[in-house]
Amino acid sequence: MLDSLNFKLTRWLLALCLFGGLMQSAQAAPAYGAELQGFAYPYPLLYYDFESQGMSLKMGYMDVPALTGPNRRTIVLMHGKNFCGVTWESTIKALSSAGYRVIAPDQTGFCTSTKPSHYQYSFQQLAMNTNALLRHLGISEATIVGHSTGGMLATRYALMYPDAVDQLVMVNPIGLEDWKALGVPYRSVDQWYERELKMTADGVRKYELSTYYVGRWKPEYERWVDMLAGLNQGPGKKLVAWNSALIYDMIFTQPVVYEFKNLKMPTLLLIGDADTTAIGSDVATPAVKAVIGHYAVLGKQIAGVIPQSTLVEFPGLGHAPQMEDPDNFHKVLLKWLAGYQTGKASIAETAR
Repeated sequence: MLDSLNFKLTRWLLALCLFGGLMQSAQAAPAYGAELQGFAYPYPLLYYDFESQGMSLKMGYMDVPALTGPNRRTIVLMHGKNFCGVTWESTIKALSSAGYRVIAPDQTGFCTSTKPSHYQYSFQQLAMNTNALLRHLGISEATIVGHSTGGMLATRYALMYPDAVDQLVMVNPIGLEDWKALGVPYRSVDQWYERELKMTADGVRKYELSTYYVGRWKPEYERWVDMLAGLNQGPGKKLVAWNSALIYDMIFTQPVVYEFKNLKMPTLLLIGDADTTAIGSDVATPAVKAVIGHYAVLGKQIAGVIPQSTLVEFPGLGHAPQMEDPDNFHKVLLKWLAGYQTGKASIAETAR
């Protein structure tokens, strides 16, 4: 009888501990402020205050000096839709260690920057905001590096300010095709908003596992799931979702693919060739979905359109090669940057 009571007591204590652990885990789940308050950045977070569309706004950014042997060159890193300036952390370190000053802003509507209650989003407007930041910092010329949606913005920036861009680098940029012209159905801002309100950490993790990392998950990726889900589930949830909806509408309706031919500067395309990212693919018909998001094809197509282009493919990598294989990625990037600095640009077409 005593043994039976001890067994039941032991089971009850174990259940209580398990319940307590689950409660603690739930309480510890991240929920960041509307400007990502509470999420740690690896370098000092600065703010640029400016006026735009009748509002007082601010852009969060990092300005990281060269660690050793500065080469007097500046690199501006433009993040993607589901990313922030902080997700460039390993790239900032690699570039800074190689002698570059690195500017990593959070664009309006993203991360640590203002989420306006109303804003007419365009890549032109975001480019103008970024250019104003750089002029505020006394930077008249820079190398522009854009990832994902940041690749679309980097393209627009280079087209608007060609004399201010000495080199252009695009990392798995979206916008290498026009999804609406290929048959992806239009979503209204209201529909995007309802979709964004339903974001969960599990949903983010599942999407990133399949698209960003091609089925290969590493513990360090969890930080970026927490960042995105925590921002979208925090006290500013509705405002964050509304801005996200406006930004998705901008991405879908403002293609840059028709203007790659007009880029004047040396351009490097860094492509994880297993990437399948395509805006709206979740609502596309099977026939349309079958023909969009093929980066193994798109990278080559766009490299053939840009006048001074170099294509480097990362076989088997997904949407974020700088995060999947940072050592190889940075080796390729630094080699190309140094080659153009010395006038001896030379690089293999495939990174292995």
